[in-house]
Amino acid sequence: MRIVNANDIEEFKWTSPKGRFAGSGCELSEQLGRLPNSTDMLERHPFDVEILRIPPGKSPYPYHSHSAQWEFYNVISGTGTVRHKDGNTPIRPGDAFIFKPGEPHQLINNSATDLIVYVVADNPLGESCHYPDSDKWLVRSPEGRLMRSEKLDYYDGEE
Repeated sequence: MRIVNANDIEEFKWTSPKGRFAGSGCELSEQLGRLPNSTDMLERHPFDVEILRIPPGKSPYPYHSHSAQWEFYNVISGTGTVRHKDGNTPIRPGDAFIFKPGEPHQLINNSATDLIVYVVADNPLGESCHYPDSDKWLVRSPEGRLMRSEKLDYYDGEE
């Protein structure tokens, strides 16, 4: 058995070029040995677990949907909003929700404190994403390319 403590793992941080999107995360699955690029499910793991921290006034990612991936969220602390196909829903500690493939979603921290969420995703092979606001696709195979008809930057059309 391998055990890690989230309090001992350094968070990785990201910010989009113009600063609209930002967050940090603690990739528990990878600390437990997950090899994200492996096609061997014993190395890849059947799911990802992350502790996601969203700073005040930010969203970690653009509004998007997955072609094959399920995502489960559990709010640990802070408050915010989830944007989804039917509108926006406030979230608070203890709230749990799930998005199945094809359901667009986005977390937004519209509060004055960090929003911290556990995220569990089922990690399918051959996954792609659609970004409705900018009408582009992320194609993960073979190289992880964002495109409309040519290669694009990840934040193209979002900021």
